[in-house]
Amino acid sequence: MMEMVKVYYDEDVDLSILKDKTIAVIGYGNQGRAQALNMRDSGLKVIVGNIKDNYWEKAVTDGFETYEISDATKKSDIILILLPDEIQPTIYEKEIKNNLSEGKVLCFASGYTVHFKLIEPPDYVSVILVAPKMIGEGIRRLFVQGLGFPVLIAVHQDVSGNAKEIALAIAKAIGGTRVGAFESSFKEEAETDLFGEQVLGGSYIYSVMACYETLIEAGYNPEAVLLELYASGEIIEVMRGMIKHGLIKQLSLHSPTSQYGQLTRGKRLVTEETKKVLKNILEEIQTGNFVKEWSKEYSSGYMNFRKLKEESLKHPINKTEEEIKKHLRYEKMNI
Repeated sequence: MMEMVKVYYDEDVDLSILKDKTIAVIGYGNQGRAQALNMRDSGLKVIVGNIKDNYWEKAVTDGFETYEISDATKKSDIILILLPDEIQPTIYEKEIKNNLSEGKVLCFASGYTVHFKLIEPPDYVSVILVAPKMIGEGIRRLFVQGLGFPVLIAVHQDVSGNAKEIALAIAKAIGGTRVGAFESSFKEEAETDLFGEQVLGGSYIYSVMACYETLIEAGYNPEAVLLELYASGEIIEVMRGMIKHGLIKQLSLHSPTSQYGQLTRGKRLVTEETKKVLKNILEEIQTGNFVKEWSKEYSSGYMNFRKLKEESLKHPINKTEEEIKKHLRYEKMNI
């Protein structure tokens, strides 16, 4: 039997453990900016480490002391690495590794680079995970609204003896314990995150495009098709229903006709063969084959990745999106 997951909330966490600590946010992109602003609003001392680009300028405009990554690492007690997975190892080796000293804490927002051994921290620093299950824009928007989002926390290496408490304090400072901080591991976060992105995200994109093609080929109006598939925003409400009521229980929010159609036709799309594909994708993740593939892609200058995006942007669904945007009044929609 699996152990019950441990979940922590605001009342379980004391932010004072971060008092007088300097936290460096390395990378001021979507996640970095949102987390830095939230932690500052929570009363913590936050500095930013970034290369001198538009993100650097944004950090300065937002009022943060901003430094080269190596300098930010030297000046801080806790280092939040919020860079894209593929560039983390290079930046770590060049700008962070040699500036680590005993007692510092490395914090990651994804288990990717540590679990797959692309980064191997020294044994004299604590290594923790605070992984928001939310995009950067949502992290900031929800925090400002007094709301939150779930996070996963984990400890890979505890040198200080209080690494878990530090992880929980960071989770609270960014707004995660308002909803719940779930205890996990670097392995679990990295592998389930990749699987969710690749299978749910990937299958949704290609399923929508296939549905679009099928309906357009049958002679239906492109705008009506897009509204049905996702442009109306109804899918957002469906997802809210899933979160609030449950995957199956939310069906009661739909008409009986819709419920019956989903339960009967959906089975045709997800077969035993589909499950074999899912297991194969998971195996590619678990064995590290996907990580090797993505590292090779990064080294090649994203050649295949760029090609895939360019091809996708040529799909006629993009033109229909532009047309429908001319008519929908988005400011009146809850998106």
